[in-house]
Amino acid sequence: MATEDKNRATAAAILPLVGGAANVASIAYCMTRLRLGLHDRSLVDDEALKALPAVMGVVEDDTYQIVLGPGTVARVTPEFEHLVEEGRAATPAASPAPAPAPGDAPSASAVSAVSADELAAQGAAIKAQQKAKNATPFKLFLRKIANIFVPLIPALIGCGIIAGLNGLLVNLEWLPAVTPALAAMASGFMALIAVFVGYNTAKEFGGTPILGGAVAAIIVFPGVANIDAFGQTLSPGQGGVLGALGAAVLAVYVEKWCRRWVPEALDVLVTPTLTVLISGLVTIFGLMYVAGEVSSAIGTFADWLLSNGGAGAGFVLGGLFLPLVMLGLHQALIPIHTTLIEQQGYTVLLPILAMAGAGQVGAAVAVYFRLPRNESIRRTIKSALPAGLLGVGEPLIYGVSLPLGRPFITACVGGAFGGGFVGLFNQLGDTVGSTAIGPSGWALFPLLDGNHGLGSTIAIYGGGLLVGYVAGFLATYFFGFGKELLAEFNVSQEPTPSTVAATGGTPPAPTATTGPDHRDHPDPGPDPAKAPAGV
Repeated sequence: MATEDKNRATAAAILPLVGGAANVASIAYCMTRLRLGLHDRSLVDDEALKALPAVMGVVEDDTYQIVLGPGTVARVTPEFEHLVEEGRAATPAASPAPAPAPGDAPSASAVSAVSADELAAQGAAIKAQQKAKNATPFKLFLRKIANIFVPLIPALIGCGIIAGLNGLLVNLEWLPAVTPALAAMASGFMALIAVFVGYNTAKEFGGTPILGGAVAAIIVFPGVANIDAFGQTLSPGQGGVLGALGAAVLAVYVEKWCRRWVPEALDVLVTPTLTVLISGLVTIFGLMYVAGEVSSAIGTFADWLLSNGGAGAGFVLGGLFLPLVMLGLHQALIPIHTTLIEQQGYTVLLPILAMAGAGQVGAAVAVYFRLPRNESIRRTIKSALPAGLLGVGEPLIYGVSLPLGRPFITACVGGAFGGGFVGLFNQLGDTVGSTAIGPSGWALFPLLDGNHGLGSTIAIYGGGLLVGYVAGFLATYFFGFGKELLAEFNVSQEPTPSTVAATGGTPPAPTATTGPDHRDHPDPGPDPAKAPAGV
């Protein structure tokens, strides 16, 4: 009960700071963030939100994202949804103002309303211009694809851990009566993942979700083995999640076409029938073959890349992943991970990409030692490190490295060296993979798998983490601070009462500047020292 009260209290504290229930247009969440669609962004109190103990930071993208951490966000979101529903039910709709009679002069209030609308339109136009740089069609498409797969991550993690446990029991020849049941639990979801992808795809693209799932189910239906297409017999699951994605998108467009042309009296019978029929035929005699070839190419390319250029590829992937996390675009890699898991049983990319978190941890430790007089930042680091070690990067990104500027770059350097280490062993023939997606850092150990035994796989991944920690530390310690930056931040930052009142307990944010040391100083955000350790 105490935990439920805490989650509801967090939701209740957030709601008024985002403009109340009437300002919330949509609610969703991913692994760490509560994602809100808002009617009026100007009603949000950013500083007060950042000062809340449970809030690790805020990110403004296509949605307004409040970083709460894994586990916490999954518990706070339902409470937030309930409060929004209650708030909407308790707030009566505003009565429209009576229209002025012809010939009446507009009242002062009417003139004010028009003026306010004009100002709001100008503000919306300015915000739209600011967002246009990042709201490219390609990025928006990637986010839409990510939204399809993010809800599947909890099942992927759970089934992946069960698969790892089952493999361990089988190798040890323990509990032979139990391992078949564990194998069924681990494999059942993956066998039908195409159906869930189809359902979410139709939902995301504006169609009827169950129709998307119905068309995608064709891909995993055993009866397709009796069908010949392109001179070959189809196999159940051919095309995998990519085929399911394409089939469901096609179903959405067929459904929308039917809604426009089918008479309403026949819609309930004709539209779903034509949607499944047309999309199903195209899927069987086209998409399954094409998507199967693409899926095979992805697996072949990943193997070739790491076998022939593993160290270099790992260096690049590990170094670039942290900026993708910061932008939220890392979720767009989920379809690739899922395809590799379907084909090979594990994804070889995730352990390499996870090295970015190791570089971030090493950089944060270096900042801790380079700023011995700044107790506020040191407290932030001490409280955020447990989360960083478990692969949750937001507290360290938004509370430490990104506000400082250079340490974010040196953290990427640490991730690059860790990724290069793991990639090198892949190149030498010791494949390191993950049976599921989602966790990283130490939390990835239970999901590791490879081609040379669990012990070897764990040793290589652990060695990569160590290299990432050390490289991130050294790069940040020696190159992460210019003289001006060090002089500015290596001072006592104990907040005065007036500072606490103004910033909610965070050190004053330096103004945004760009100097010869190529740093910038965005708002450092909240003090994650107030966030629960390990979140």
